[in-house]
Amino acid sequence: MTVILVLLTFLAFILADYLLSRKKAPRVQAVAEPRFEPALEASFVDGFLVPGGFRYHPGHSWALHERKRRVRVGVDEFAAALMGRVERIELPRLGVWIRQGQKAMQFFRDGEKAEMLSPAEGEVVEINPEVLRDPSLVRKDPYGQGWMMLVDVPDEETIRRNLVPEGLVGGWMRAAVERLYALQPQIAGAVAADGGRPAQDLSAALPDASWKKLTQEFFLTK
Repeated sequence: MTVILVLLTFLAFILADYLLSRKKAPRVQAVAEPRFEPALEASFVDGFLVPGGFRYHPGHSWALHERKRRVRVGVDEFAAALMGRVERIELPRLGVWIRQGQKAMQFFRDGEKAEMLSPAEGEVVEINPEVLRDPSLVRKDPYGQGWMMLVDVPDEETIRRNLVPEGLVGGWMRAAVERLYALQPQIAGAVAADGGRPAQDLSAALPDASWKKLTQEFFLTK
């Protein structure tokens, strides 16, 4: 009987110690991932934001080197304004290997699809769930919350060679804007009416223009 009482007393002490330690244990709260908000070096070309620090693909996607082997990918403001009101976005699955210049991003509007080329080559390690839930982020913040995916890039030097040289970005964007105005002079009026900044939805100002053909022309996906 004595042995049983000793054991019961011992168990009672263990239980009491466990309950007290639970009360003292600190509560751990989940910390939300910080939003991607790059420090933009503001630079405008014919009203379009073309921040420094980003590298641009001729098809109007961008690549931002964040750290070793990690490149974030998105679309520039020219592309975002040209696409305007996007209803749905499709991106590669995690773990998929994408090649530079490959059609990797799909945008849907009014039953039509626009595709964009990847500026980087490597494995997709992260996609932006917010932009999938709210495609309007592409137009609202193309260089920030509207980013598309993060890519593990094993050969960073090679992909840089196939992007627009940094010293030529201004001329390249200016040529794209002038070519757009030449194809559709009404767009110049839409931009001017918005104080020199591109209208939120350039395609909406062109009811007779083909959204799909315009995007194919400038995104190099014909």
